[in-house]
Amino acid sequence: MSEFSNAPVSVAPEPFYQTWLKALTRPNEQNFAEMALSVGASPNKAYLWIFLTNLVNMLVAFALQSVNMRQMQQFLPPEATQYFSQSAGGVGWIGVLCGAPVSAAVSVLFFALGVALIQWIARMFGGQGNYSKLVYVMGAIAAPVALLSAVLTLLSAIPFIGILFSLVSMAVGFYALFLNIAAVKGVNQFGWGQAAGSVLLPGVAVFLLVCCCVVAVLMLMGPMIGDVFSTINQSLNMY
Repeated sequence: MSEFSNAPVSVAPEPFYQTWLKALTRPNEQNFAEMALSVGASPNKAYLWIFLTNLVNMLVAFALQSVNMRQMQQFLPPEATQYFSQSAGGVGWIGVLCGAPVSAAVSVLFFALGVALIQWIARMFGGQGNYSKLVYVMGAIAAPVALLSAVLTLLSAIPFIGILFSLVSMAVGFYALFLNIAAVKGVNQFGWGQAAGSVLLPGVAVFLLVCCCVVAVLMLMGPMIGDVFSTINQSLNMY
């Protein structure tokens, strides 16, 4: 019998903020194994968390865009500034209200597909978990990390000291990666190597696929680019 089957089960559902706090502050596989077996653990909760936190991130992104637009308008003529403010403001709010839910739903879809791929690889490595348990645990990690990243993104816009918050945001990203690996290890009850491979291999595969696509595009466009540079050289030689 595995350690996973012996993990204690919660007797009652706990508030979401306690689950998030536990996921962020107790980065060990036993904790994640207990979370996966807790009462009320379900994929639907994870989907809802991801959806809502991505809505918040969209609002933060729009707020930062608005600030940058105001700063840019300082260098425009008064007539252009007035027209730009009226048109961009209305279109911006319409875009956020219509596009934010769609973007959040797409984020949930990609999150679900990513976790499914990770769990599929984990099963190939001998993992004992399943998708419904892993998606709940990884949702408890991804949701608060997304909110924390949104706050750090706002703080990084502060002049001069924003670079410090950007570094903190980078550190949070690495910590989230470690939490995901620990979560996969706890849910699937295997070693750190298998857990790291399950989390990192999909990213490596996507990176290699993108690199192959870029190389293929450059190879197809090679003659065209060569003709452009040849034309430029001929024009320069004429002078």
